[in-house]
Amino acid sequence: MKNHQVRVHPSQDGLPHEEQLAHRIARVAVDEVAVSEDVTAMIINRIIDNAAVAIASASRAPIVAARAQARTHPASTGGRGALVMATGERCSVEWAAWANGVAVRELDYHDTFLAADYSHPADNIPPILAVGQHVGASGADLVRGLATGYEIQVDLVKAICLHAHKIDHVAHLGPSVAAGLGTMLGLEVDTIFQAVGQALHTTTATRQSRKGEISTWKAYAPAFAGKVAIEAVDRAMRGQTSPVPIYEGEDGVIAWLLDGPDASYEVPLPEPGEAKRAILDTYTKEHSAEYQAQAWIDLARRLHHAHPEVTDPSQVAEIVIRTSHHTHFVIGTGAGDPQKFDPTASRETLDHSLPYIFAVALQDGQWHHVDSYTPDRARRPDTVALWRSIRTEEDPEWTRRYHCRDVAEKAYGGSVEIRLTDGSVVRDEIAVADAHPLGARPFGRQQYVDKFHTLTEGLVDPAEAGRFLAVVQRLPELGASELDQLNVVTATGVVTGEDPKGLF
Repeated sequence: MKNHQVRVHPSQDGLPHEEQLAHRIARVAVDEVAVSEDVTAMIINRIIDNAAVAIASASRAPIVAARAQARTHPASTGGRGALVMATGERCSVEWAAWANGVAVRELDYHDTFLAADYSHPADNIPPILAVGQHVGASGADLVRGLATGYEIQVDLVKAICLHAHKIDHVAHLGPSVAAGLGTMLGLEVDTIFQAVGQALHTTTATRQSRKGEISTWKAYAPAFAGKVAIEAVDRAMRGQTSPVPIYEGEDGVIAWLLDGPDASYEVPLPEPGEAKRAILDTYTKEHSAEYQAQAWIDLARRLHHAHPEVTDPSQVAEIVIRTSHHTHFVIGTGAGDPQKFDPTASRETLDHSLPYIFAVALQDGQWHHVDSYTPDRARRPDTVALWRSIRTEEDPEWTRRYHCRDVAEKAYGGSVEIRLTDGSVVRDEIAVADAHPLGARPFGRQQYVDKFHTLTEGLVDPAEAGRFLAVVQRLPELGASELDQLNVVTATGVVTGEDPKGLF
């Protein structure tokens, strides 16, 4: 890996395209380096993971609405269109990517990478797969495209913090999808350069979508970035250009949206001929909740069995969670969001409330992607009492470990102190989630398959589940136009009801 300095340049500098970050990203995309077996295996895992969470959310309102929009846009010219997850309908490629992107994101249950910023790199899969279906790409083409998408997103997340400036993390997703599409389609470096710039320019939005009263847009934001990136690639292929330099310009992203005209970033990117392995730095979720809550769910269910007294609010005086800056200020009490303690809050808000999540996991000794969020569960009086006894604090040591470059020391957990009314104190800590590669029970292929079966049980016929799992595990062997087989269709009667009416 090579670190590339990225800073603002006045227009009079005339910064050459070749020295701009978007062009360096494009050069990574066109590098035809082979994808290693372990990276290919992890790509298969994440396609399984995405399919599981997409099917599990197939009947939820945001997906129903997105799917309704997609089916009003039939397959266009230039290709076969792409398939919508759950129904198997074929529609225009960008709208299929839109519907599937919302389905993948709705439950907050797929993979994650946290560093200088946040990301869910599997958000790259719906748009890149949709375009692959549209153009008749092979499984090997898809693997190469996804390896690039993951690489670029992870590298940007390692280097450039968006959230400090209240910019939503999908601003790193637009460029990564554009780069991944460039790799899969075999585009020229200058075409990818222009597409990356357009994708970034059109996907910068505020973090209000993840603040306060969190709305259904949280699921739509990455789908929008993927759809926009597809459209950016289409325009670039037709010879259209983008704002240049998009990162380094004196009126560009860094100067006005990020750290300002004096800022400098060091962005790591693979050298020519160096394998794209960033997907191996990412990790999926065992639980349907914000990633920074994963380890806390595991710790809470451990405490549930070891210290049952801590589940009773009448015996608990206070619970203090000490954790990283990000966790405290995003899903903890440092966010200053009263909605995080509101029993009537939306599911989207509750899955970003560490006090709520810890209280429910502590009492139940488990976590369920549906049952843990029901209104009855959130409003249970003893849960509300325990929930409101919890506060979070930033701990400098856990913040240091959160940002540590050494993966063996990097941590997303913290310590907890439960003060009981009899004066005794229960203390414990956890560094990473159980499913993390360094956790108590790291996820391997079998765990991804088990997660798929758990989330699709009763929603997908066993024959269809078996067919999909057999096909996806031979992904590199799939020939041209066989990517349609990666779509999963729900059983008869699962997706029902009339589409909500809109403009289209």
